[in-house]
Amino acid sequence: MKRECLKIIGTAHVSQESVDEVKDAIYKYQPDVVAIELDRARYTKLKEDMMGIERDDTISVTNIIKENKVGLFFTSTLLSYFQSKIGADLDVAPGSEMIGAIEASEDLGIPIALIDRDVNVTLQRALNKMGFIEKAKFMFGLIGSVFGLGDEEDIDVEELKNPENLDDLMEMFKDEAPSVHEVLVHERDAYLAGSILRIPQDHVIAVVGAGHKPGIERYLDNPETLPNLRELEVINEKKGIPWVKILLAMIPILFVVIFFLAYFSGINITWNIYEFIAISMIMGFIGSILSGSKLISAIVGGVVAPLTIIHPLLAAGWFSGLCEAKFRKVRQSDIKNLAQIESFRDLWNNNIFRILLVVIGTNLGVSIATLVILPSKVFIPLFMKIFGG
Repeated sequence: MKRECLKIIGTAHVSQESVDEVKDAIYKYQPDVVAIELDRARYTKLKEDMMGIERDDTISVTNIIKENKVGLFFTSTLLSYFQSKIGADLDVAPGSEMIGAIEASEDLGIPIALIDRDVNVTLQRALNKMGFIEKAKFMFGLIGSVFGLGDEEDIDVEELKNPENLDDLMEMFKDEAPSVHEVLVHERDAYLAGSILRIPQDHVIAVVGAGHKPGIERYLDNPETLPNLRELEVINEKKGIPWVKILLAMIPILFVVIFFLAYFSGINITWNIYEFIAISMIMGFIGSILSGSKLISAIVGGVVAPLTIIHPLLAAGWFSGLCEAKFRKVRQSDIKNLAQIESFRDLWNNNIFRILLVVIGTNLGVSIATLVILPSKVFIPLFMKIFGG
């Protein structure tokens, strides 16, 4: 690829003007290659939509919960919601400019280069880099936006392509979630630029989001600053000491230790064990049923609650959520329908929301039992008997 022969088009992903700009440029310049900001999975999905191919779009929530990817799925679903919502408001489908680029390229027989990183790798790297507080702020910010909390100003999508506006937006994003900004912006700038440099043909048109254009150009002008692209494709485990996980793991260990100390001190702990089991089961059941689960899901959540409290690697919400997923089949259309949600009733009728709510509700109920009720009703009295005489 010759730098002087490269044309980068910065687009707004839900803008009809961007669609027209992309198609006009491809027809006018007829490059050797059209590079688009898509990975293989998203490209395949767009192509199937363009061809009217309907596949079984059932999402395996069971696998998501089993593989402990609820956070990843939740984040990607919310981000899909925002893009779909803006697209619905503007009557432009998300990814329309990419579809326009594909259509124009195929019409002229121009090959397409997919230059983006796998979206799941990007989101997982972002989640792994975030600290607990940053992750909480980011999630609450996304959820608050879903429910319309915050500013209600109308957005001029084309104005977001203005470099000055982009700088302000990126700076705000960096202040609110620096780790996410690093992965979603800087890393992808580098990955997109590196992918463009790998294209062997000379004349290239690259279609990318307007927010990435300045960063890509900086890397292309200074290729020696590019990191190794293979390193950007690795999902590294989060470094450092996971203090929150350690503290949470210490709680059930402490419970077991108190039971053993009481037993070896000659204290009759039979009734305390019954209390522990009953309180755990009741709170797991209540948390699940109040979150709108089926009765059987709430029973499952309650039954496994005592075991999950003792076992730090298990969560009662996983089990009630898995059970709920058997009754509520989640499809890609549930994600698309998020854009049409206007009220809590609409949200309540969405299977994605309901299953996630059951997982969260069950875990919340068990957490209240673990952190509040059980210590005050069972373990502190036992502790006082052991050491208070």
